[in-house]
Amino acid sequence: MACILCVASLFLSLAKLSIGQREVKIQEGPLYRAEGYPVSISCNVRGHQGPSTQDFEWSVYLPTAPTREVQIISTKDASFSYAVYAQRVRGKEIYVERLQGNSVLLHISKLQMRDAGEYECHTPNTDGKYLGSYSAKTNLTVIPDTLSATMPSQTLSKKEGEPLELTCEATKATAQHTHLSLTWYLMHEGGSQAMEIISLSRDFLLAPGPSYADRFMGGDVRLDKLGATSFKLSIGRLQPSDQGQLFCEATEWIQDPDEVWTLITRKQTDQTALRIQPAARDFEVNITARSSPAEGKPLELICLVVDSGGDLQLQGIWFLNGKEIAQMDAGGVLDLKRDYRDRASQGQLQVSKLSAQAFSLKIFSVGPEDVGAYSCEVAEVVKTPAGSWQVLQRKQSPVSQVQLKELSARSVTVSAEQWAVWEGEALALLCKAGGAEGPLSVSWWLIPQDKTTPVFVAGMGQAGTVQLGVSSPGPRHRSNRRLEKVDWATFRLEIGSAVVTDSGTYECRVSERLQNQAKDFQWTQKISVTVKSLKSSLQVNLMSRQPQVTLTHTFGLSCIVRANSSAPKLPFSVTWQFQPAGSGAFQRLIRVTHNGTVEWGDILSQFHGRTKVSQSLFHSQLQIYDAALEDTGVYQCKVEGYDRNSLYTDGPARVSATSNLLRITVTFPESKLRVNSSSQVQELSISSSTHIGCAILSRSAGNLPLSITWYFSPTPTNVSYLKILETDQTNVVKYGDVFQTPRSKQKFHSEKVSQDLFLLNILNVEDSDQGHYHCAVEEWLLSMNGTWKKLERKTSGLTELKLRPTGSQVHVSKASWLGNATEHGEVDISCSLNGSGSPASLYSVTWYWSRGNAVSQMLVHLQYDGLLEYGQEGRRRLLHCYRSSPTDFILKLHQVQLEDAGMYWCRVAEWQQHSHPGKWINQASDESQRMMLTVLPSEPTFSSRICSSERFLHFLIVCPFIMLLLLLASLLCLYWKARKLSQLSLGAQKERALCMDMKMATGDWTTVRKEDEGY
Repeated sequence: MACILCVASLFLSLAKLSIGQREVKIQEGPLYRAEGYPVSISCNVRGHQGPSTQDFEWSVYLPTAPTREVQIISTKDASFSYAVYAQRVRGKEIYVERLQGNSVLLHISKLQMRDAGEYECHTPNTDGKYLGSYSAKTNLTVIPDTLSATMPSQTLSKKEGEPLELTCEATKATAQHTHLSLTWYLMHEGGSQAMEIISLSRDFLLAPGPSYADRFMGGDVRLDKLGATSFKLSIGRLQPSDQGQLFCEATEWIQDPDEVWTLITRKQTDQTALRIQPAARDFEVNITARSSPAEGKPLELICLVVDSGGDLQLQGIWFLNGKEIAQMDAGGVLDLKRDYRDRASQGQLQVSKLSAQAFSLKIFSVGPEDVGAYSCEVAEVVKTPAGSWQVLQRKQSPVSQVQLKELSARSVTVSAEQWAVWEGEALALLCKAGGAEGPLSVSWWLIPQDKTTPVFVAGMGQAGTVQLGVSSPGPRHRSNRRLEKVDWATFRLEIGSAVVTDSGTYECRVSERLQNQAKDFQWTQKISVTVKSLKSSLQVNLMSRQPQVTLTHTFGLSCIVRANSSAPKLPFSVTWQFQPAGSGAFQRLIRVTHNGTVEWGDILSQFHGRTKVSQSLFHSQLQIYDAALEDTGVYQCKVEGYDRNSLYTDGPARVSATSNLLRITVTFPESKLRVNSSSQVQELSISSSTHIGCAILSRSAGNLPLSITWYFSPTPTNVSYLKILETDQTNVVKYGDVFQTPRSKQKFHSEKVSQDLFLLNILNVEDSDQGHYHCAVEEWLLSMNGTWKKLERKTSGLTELKLRPTGSQVHVSKASWLGNATEHGEVDISCSLNGSGSPASLYSVTWYWSRGNAVSQMLVHLQYDGLLEYGQEGRRRLLHCYRSSPTDFILKLHQVQLEDAGMYWCRVAEWQQHSHPGKWINQASDESQRMMLTVLPSEPTFSSRICSSERFLHFLIVCPFIMLLLLLASLLCLYWKARKLSQLSLGAQKERALCMDMKMATGDWTTVRKEDEGY
């Protein structure tokens, strides 16, 4: 039994080797944050075997006691905090935000200088055993808040159109590398949120606020940096909307080790109150009216403002015989005098504003009391801060005399747009009354062919109420008629889709009831109309003016319906079909029925939102906007015509026809991209800074996104240029493989000066930076499916960067070297200077490696001050670089692998101190010869012969030893049992005690219990 338990325990231990280990990760440091501002530190755990929700404990090790843990806060224990942090935790100044069950954020709302230290995130164990890491640490440094933003508080009074200049001073004295952004804001009176005017980002890009974008593009709004700390806001011509409180806000940013820019300080200046006096504009006022309306007829007077030269806020006042009768202010509030107020409430009078510069006075029934001299007055006003209207100027219109005239006898004329129409066409008849204007009513009657009794078709009363007849063929035909009033004397009867039974003689009867008369006066007139029957087939042609369409442009298709004779077509529906390129079947795109209903297809969702269809009686047009590559294919239209029975009963189509096939091809636009290809040479002093320009001479239409890639080569004949960095079409910056080090990222950075100019900034130019630079510009287009397509690529001319001679030279030994190393062994590669070097100089060395056609890699850089910088973090533990003398350098490779074979070489740079102490300048550099290292396979080891797995090898070694121990324990147990049987005469109690001692010695507690119970 003991042997079985031991073997089971052994296999359980082996199984645990495959279980994942717990790992705690905290935000990478060091982190720099300013005093008085918040900080958030992330922490997560993975590989745990316990519940999904883990607890976290936060502690800090202060610089004054780096080995003493000071507990801050815990998600598990409310009493975890030490007294120095307990009050801040209770006040929610320090709290933990849980993002997920295994991820949290530590928030400190307001940092204090004493908060600096090494922070530890610990996760209490929830697993069966301890396996892995349970805590992680990061450093937080609290720096003083040195940011300041100042502008004197003042009140300015300006006139509209005058210029404005305000200057804001923004300074910082942070020791760390930080960037500064600055934004100007405008706060309107009574507003709760400031409006952005213009800003300068931390990447030195100007961006106007949404309300100032047009004025910024026109040059009316500017932001200029004057010196190192002054930022000037300039507005060329002030507008009334610029009135309010102006201030600027400065923000300081720092880049964390994870390359994320984080806000650390923010300051606002005092506010400048800006008051703007609007400028008065010259305008004239005219009045128009019918001078002699008939009594009982409507009268409308219009007061019109002309030559205003811009948008004005106006109020209008109406006068009759010099007395004010109505007033409407700029906000639309109406004030009527007493008599006119009563008439307006009874619907007899209306005062309104037709547009921003037109006021209307309308009297619906003119009487003797309305006769006289009318005039209007218009005042330009502005709203004061208190909310009232301030009058800038007033203008008076000429006087318009209004007199009444008597009614005269009527005359009636009837006409038709077409005397004979085809079945399915619209039939339109006009009835026009002559004489003085007055309230009229009209009725239309039809005497069908071969009949004598008139049938009522439609009528309209004086109030405009329309009544339709109830004659055959039923209510559907009744809804097909429409009677409308074109003007006071003209009435139009329209039958939308005429049928044969609509033929006959139409009679128009015009009636008028004069004022103070008890009867109506009536006048009539007749006209004959014929509706011809239509029996014909359809012919359909599909055409397009643009069979080849440029990407993102608009193209149209026309489906034209023709008859075999001069007869018009039946009411029809049109179905548009599409066969994508490479597909064998047509799919329905869109269908427009004869009654105007639009039905989309089920699967061609790519056209939704980009398609417009318009349809008349014989013509259907399909327009597709923003053409995409997926629109390439074959198009077809199908037309279905309906006779009068199917038209009114939704029956099947009587005739149909399909058009010809039309192929539409969508192609890429012709690129207009041109980049400056001229070459140039820059010669500058060592350790100075410079920039290289990439100028775009022309671009394609549509302002397509661009990607900018910068390349470098030490010599102009090197065809394999090294990529420095790339700003892709989404403005994401990516550094090349050779320039991934923090030192390279600090030295090289890109800048977008304008839409057509990009710069590569190079800081502290060294001897190794000499060479040829150029940029590659690519135009990109975003397709409908969300993928990017490259349209064109252009490269600029070469810019050669030279350094002025410093009088110092470095000569590295050019001796050739061929070395062999054994796998898993060590090897030393040396690099030496010819001569002893200058005693005033220090030397740095950079080691490189390449193999075959692969791009060379920087392995390690030993700086002149002894600091080491590794190219690839994964090889850090395998490399060691040191000086054996001031001019001799050694690269040691540990645990050499077969893939380490290749070419090795070094570059040595000379540094001397110049100008003031602490300023070291790179004087010159030189490279060694390429040194070939060959790696030979090692002899098989004892462990590799037995087993490729080291853990399994250890198992094979340890297992026999464990089995031997188990065998000895079993033999000892048998020996003690035999001795017990031989000593039965000593008594059962002594035998039981002896057996228990033996079991306790072997650890077999189960056997002890069983024998105890049996005893």
